[in-house]
Amino acid sequence: MTTIVSEQIAGQDAEAAEQVHALTSELVSDPVRGYTELRRQAPLVRVTLPDVETPVWLVTRYEDAKAALSDPRFIRDQGKVPGLETDGPSIAEQMIEAYGLPAEYRDYLGIMVLVDGEEHSRLRNLVTKSFTARRINALRPRIEQITRDLIKPLAAKKQAELLEDVGYPLASTVICALIGIDDEDVPQMQTWIRDYASGDIDLVIPALRNMVEHSKTLIAQRRQAPKDDLISGFFKSGEEDSQALSETEMVALILLLINTGITPPALFIASAVLALLDHPEQLARLRAEPSLLGRAVPELLRFTSPVPMGAPLYATEDLLFAGMPVKKGEAITSALLGANFDPAEFKAPEQLDITRELGRGVGHVAFGHSAHYCIGASLARLEAEIALDQLLIQNPGTTLGVAREDLEYFDLPGEGRHLRKLPVNL
Repeated sequence: MTTIVSEQIAGQDAEAAEQVHALTSELVSDPVRGYTELRRQAPLVRVTLPDVETPVWLVTRYEDAKAALSDPRFIRDQGKVPGLETDGPSIAEQMIEAYGLPAEYRDYLGIMVLVDGEEHSRLRNLVTKSFTARRINALRPRIEQITRDLIKPLAAKKQAELLEDVGYPLASTVICALIGIDDEDVPQMQTWIRDYASGDIDLVIPALRNMVEHSKTLIAQRRQAPKDDLISGFFKSGEEDSQALSETEMVALILLLINTGITPPALFIASAVLALLDHPEQLARLRAEPSLLGRAVPELLRFTSPVPMGAPLYATEDLLFAGMPVKKGEAITSALLGANFDPAEFKAPEQLDITRELGRGVGHVAFGHSAHYCIGASLARLEAEIALDQLLIQNPGTTLGVAREDLEYFDLPGEGRHLRKLPVNL
């Protein structure tokens, strides 16, 4: 009987898997409507992402997402799949193509994110030295001061646009200092990264060109006069490593850190503020018990997941995953936001609960999992904790500055919808 039931379930899963669903940017960012039905259909479902022709297997369940992200049979570099003959661009290449980026800039994209094994470890080890727990914890007083300096003039005006006035300048100032970007250049870098993240190709290409050239200039300066920053550390590591970084790799790592160290943290701060304003009973609880902030931030990360989709992974062999067959060379991707709303892992996941006790480890996959877990996770949590404290707890009068339905959003291919602005009254 057990065998018959298992065969029936497998048959149902296979039938569901034959359907290909178009995963729009709106659905990518909708944890309930976007993923609930897909999660019910099968452990893996076939989807196409915006501007990507090749179907991928989508993982929507929490335990399956963690398993996929740590399974050595899946790799990020399609070109390293043994014996695979491809007749078209990879998923990542199609997503880059969707942006319309010139070919000469593509070598600067995807570093560390789209590599595996020893190459990934080599690059990651060079960067993690700047993100140790001790170094991040030591930044708290500085981040608190930066945040106070940003909010003080806004409080006098009684209004602010949180992305423009707090989220982006806070994240930009902190990550640029770690990288080695001079203070006077931070506002310009912030403008470039916002243009780059806008999805508007007329802004994206000039911004990318400017960031590449600025990074090359910084590299040349630090080669001649090193400082206590990440770029100078590249050269120190090169003296001890026979596989020293090339200039292209240095530029690519700088761009990676600028992008991931500014845009997702800034968007998360805005999304977290909005989530709490949307749940006044939770905000009231947080204001009454500020000690809950350390638990509230992980719950807000679960609830909003600023990076809703994981990078594509390719099967290195024919295999069974979550009981379903995946062929060599086929791609799977994890719906990180969807996994964070899996009712099998989280009780009433659609409810924001700042007292929620999350499970093992960090208890969510908003920062990914395993070898590619976000290097800047602890920094992003610290920035959010300080920003939420000063914006919502120390300023108890903070309210939304426009009608909820008037908020503006923008789409990024394969990355969902994001707030364009968040006006508030202080």
